[in-house]
Amino acid sequence: MMKFMMLVCSDSEPDEDRSDNIEQWVADVDSRGQRVLGSALAAPESATTVRVRKGELLLSDGPFTETKEVIVGFDVLECAHLDEAIEIARAHPMARLGQLELRPFRDPDHTTDE
Repeated sequence: MMKFMMLVCSDSEPDEDRSDNIEQWVADVDSRGQRVLGSALAAPESATTVRVRKGELLLSDGPFTETKEVIVGFDVLECAHLDEAIEIARAHPMARLGQLELRPFRDPDHTTDE
């Protein structure tokens, strides 16, 4: 089994189909044991960006980048392979209202990105 981080992002151009129900999606994926963890996030304005440059701690309020799309939540999925994660993401309401980014967790036995 592989773990995937699914970042749930808003979108400036949502699909018109708004018939999906997030509670139904969560219940379905949870019942199959494929959702390890998930949550909505507070508004981007509540974010704190942390950086260290030349040993100095630099803090910024709100998101670091200026963008119309923001991360509004996340889910950790456990799937046999990427195609299975894609099918789960495809059924998520934000696939039509926003966008979803699937990223596999790095294999701890490998030290470089692949």
